[in-house]
Amino acid sequence: MLFCHSQPESYHQHSASYISEALAPFLKNEEARLMAETGAKRAPFQYILCAATSPAVKQQEETLTYLNQGQSYEIRMLNRKLVEYTDISSKCVKSIVRVIFHDRRLQYMEHQQLEGWRWNRPGDRILDIDVPLSVGIMEPRSHPLHLNTIEFLWDPVKSASVFIQVNCISTEFTPRKHGGEKGVPFRIQVDTFTTNEHGEYMEYVHSSSCQVKVFKPKGADRKLKTDNEKIDKKTPQDREKYQPSHNTTLLKECCPWPDALNLTATHSSCSTPSPVYYSSPVSCGFTDGNCSPNQQGELLMPGCTDHLLPSSSPQNTQQWLHRHRFTPFSKLFSSFSGADLLRMSREDLIQICGPADGIRLFNTVKGRCVQPRLTIYACQQQTGNQPPIKPGGGDIYHALYLEELTLLDLSEKIAMLFSITPQQITHIYRQKPTGIHVLVSDEMVQNFKEETTFIISTVRDENTECYHVVLK
Repeated sequence: MLFCHSQPESYHQHSASYISEALAPFLKNEEARLMAETGAKRAPFQYILCAATSPAVKQQEETLTYLNQGQSYEIRMLNRKLVEYTDISSKCVKSIVRVIFHDRRLQYMEHQQLEGWRWNRPGDRILDIDVPLSVGIMEPRSHPLHLNTIEFLWDPVKSASVFIQVNCISTEFTPRKHGGEKGVPFRIQVDTFTTNEHGEYMEYVHSSSCQVKVFKPKGADRKLKTDNEKIDKKTPQDREKYQPSHNTTLLKECCPWPDALNLTATHSSCSTPSPVYYSSPVSCGFTDGNCSPNQQGELLMPGCTDHLLPSSSPQNTQQWLHRHRFTPFSKLFSSFSGADLLRMSREDLIQICGPADGIRLFNTVKGRCVQPRLTIYACQQQTGNQPPIKPGGGDIYHALYLEELTLLDLSEKIAMLFSITPQQITHIYRQKPTGIHVLVSDEMVQNFKEETTFIISTVRDENTECYHVVLK
């Protein structure tokens, strides 16, 4: 079914002017940068989020934009005439908009976090499209299983805009429900595709993203006002350390969502490249060093599950660099195979990439994992009528590795052991030899001894389908 808003005449008359106004703060610097990069290809699309950036962001840091929960915000899609791009042959392109995590720790628990949100907010979506306000888009879709994704078609010859609503707030994904300023940042990412020879929207073209925080209604306005007052009180010299606030936010180029790469590589027959959260874990690096990998099942530490092999081709090496957030150096290592990178010493990489990124690249190439802060061993309690799961009987223990000595981290590891979500665990108790049950807290987890053993039992609440966990 084709769903398309007719564009009013006034929209066509003023589209060029309002796009120019939206880009005014950025065009001068962008043009200078593009002219400096000889032979560099101009991006095929540009996207503008119509929300003000925070003035309390230091120079050289990524912009931060505040949004109100449930409020409609416009994303303007600039046509290819404006950006002088004429290599796209298909009449329409498909854009997929996602809300993903900015925080590195949450990226590796994305599946669990989204499932927990779905459990707490049944029937709601993280991201919605406001169809009545959107202009120039066709066939808007929102998959019922992909709560943080919307997609639509639009004609790149014409200016178009889509209005989105983010229904989750940043504090819903914090261990304790702090105020809005303590909430986690998100990313809004737009991936765009053109048609292949079969007419399917599977040819990846471009990706852009920006960092946002979502507050309860009116909270973003109050936070922006507070930031402005904070900057106004500073001296002129101190103000120069911060970026000026703009009325709109320019989405900056980033690497594609992993599913976009998979679709382009496999040319699947499916014409809907929506993310599938139960696919195998993949990580991908934004140009600023942030991205959300798909996640299911076991929590995977970056650098431990995706080793660079000597047999890796230059193309595979490039993909590996993108996945591990080394996109700025991808051109530098464009002709390097896996064996070439593995031969390089720590000093070589520091000299090429600088101290910080050189050390990080060396550790990632060598597959050095972050050591857990605490290891405990847990055994699932067996009922009397269950057969022994080990030949000859006896208990089998699982190692739980805690990277953070918190109750949240312990809950996540136990939830994975029992194949449930952390949000289904309401309380964790430690049963003492006297029989009393002590509520487990962060302080108690911090005082667990290394390689302590526990027998874990669960009690399920049939009404809420939540669990009480007991450590013996």
